[in-house]
Amino acid sequence: VQLQASGGGLVQAGDSLRLSCAASGRTFSSYGWFRQAPGKEREFVAAIGRGNANTYYTDSVNGRFTISRDNAKNTVYLQMNSLKPEDTAVYYCAASYADLWLRPYASVHNVNYWGQGTLVTVSS
Repeated sequence: VQLQASGGGLVQAGDSLRLSCAASGRTFSSYGWFRQAPGKEREFVAAIGRGNANTYYTDSVNGRFTISRDNAKNTVYLQMNSLKPEDTAVYYCAASYADLWLRPYASVHNVNYWGQGTLVTVSS
């Protein structure tokens, strides 16, 4: 199983970015995005189940970020709008056999596979 993340970069506050995560090897019931800022623990950002209607977001990004998946391409996206400096972090895509999009399961402890990180830097 491989998860290949891409799309990070340096942007200004208020800008947008779209992260992509291409999965190979198998299809999982749920995918998620997590992030880790310098000196902090890795935290949950968003997750999606098999359908685009099954999503869950952490409060700090709700309304600004949108997670989606293209099952035909086995790819998951994270559209990030109205970016803030506090969104600066390395973003990791994740795959799970659990339902990450259900609040009780939205945790690093329920991730089965991690992709490599992609750095998002938001300047003020």
